Amino acid sequence: MKKVILGSVLMLALSISFVSCREAADKAKSATDEAGAAMEQAGEDAKEMGSDAMDKAQEAGNEAMEKAEEAGEEIKAGAEDAANDLKSKAEAAGDDIKAKANDAASDVKAKAGEAADKAKDAANKAGDDAKAAANGAADKAKAAIN
Repeated sequence: MKKVILGSVLMLALSISFVSCREAADKAKSATDEAGAAMEQAGEDAKEMGSDAMDKAQEAGNEAMEKAEEAGEEIKAGAEDAANDLKSKAEAAGDDIKAKANDAASDVKAKAGEAADKAKDAANKAGDDAKAAANGAADKAKAAIN
């Protein structure tokens, strides 16, 4: 009778051990899947931020083109008015063009710097998120194994 009871207890312990190992493997697989999803999301976020940076750079370029067009229109108006005092009007238009070009260049430079900073911040955040997700998955896998 003792042998039957001890045999039954041994079989019960072995079956619990197998179930526990299977659960640990399932937890490790789940943690790996979560880490993969987090990395994929981080990649998508970085791609989106890059796209946003390109859009902002394009907007800055369009603004520069508009300012250049405005400056060109002002030059045309200045040339028409230059019949009486060509030298003074030409100097004024030249100064205006120079100021508008400097303003446009400053605007483009500022917008590009902002876009680059945002893209850099997004990439850093995505990297940090991916690292945190990977560390979390590794911790879950370690916890599941232990």
